[in-house]
Amino acid sequence: MDPRVHKRFLDYRELHAAFGSVSSAPPLLFEAFAAAEAEQTALEAKGEDGRTDEEEARYVELTKLLHRD
Repeated sequence: MDPRVHKRFLDYRELHAAFGSVSSAPPLLFEAFAAAEAEQTALEAKGEDGRTDEEEARYVELTKLLHRD
């Protein structure tokens, strides 16, 4: 387990507990968090001008899900 991802996961869990989820869903398990974070990071790297409309919508969704908005 990557210590940086684990730290971000713990931060996510804390934010989720404090502010709740966007859809009132239970918090993500580590594996789902790591996959969502990898996808969000890849979309972020493309930049706003490099993402398609579908990718932009997914980026916004992931950003909210991971409490990074």
